[in-house]
Amino acid sequence: MFLWFKSLHLIFMVAWFAGLFYLPRLFVYHALAKDEETIKCLTVMERKLLWGIMTPTAVLTVIFGFAMVIEGWAIYKTQWWLHAKIFLVALLLGYHFWCIKLVQAFKHNKSRHSHVWYRWFNELTLVFLIAIVLLAVFRPS
Repeated sequence: MFLWFKSLHLIFMVAWFAGLFYLPRLFVYHALAKDEETIKCLTVMERKLLWGIMTPTAVLTVIFGFAMVIEGWAIYKTQWWLHAKIFLVALLLGYHFWCIKLVQAFKHNKSRHSHVWYRWFNELTLVFLIAIVLLAVFRPS
């Protein structure tokens, strides 16, 4: 079962990260938008991406990651890299919830940040991806 859990974990992780890369890019466009039609379109796109793709794949990523940990707990419980990875995933979930808050701010026309801020915000996703993948691949002891 472990390889099934791992495969599904990776599939849903890729989908989740695709959304985590794209949503802040939509925020950049939203922050730059001036006309009402574009703003409406971006608001719908953000909502659909967040609730139709990102959140379900985040949940499934966590579920299958947790299943892998349970399946291999005898080995994993003493490996610090997994604890570090889980910590980073917890921070990534915080980032995801921050995205939810930002979607709500845009929905209610209360965004307080510039397009430049959203460009930098978007880069956090890459930092998480690099750190999490390096820990999972190299499994430093």
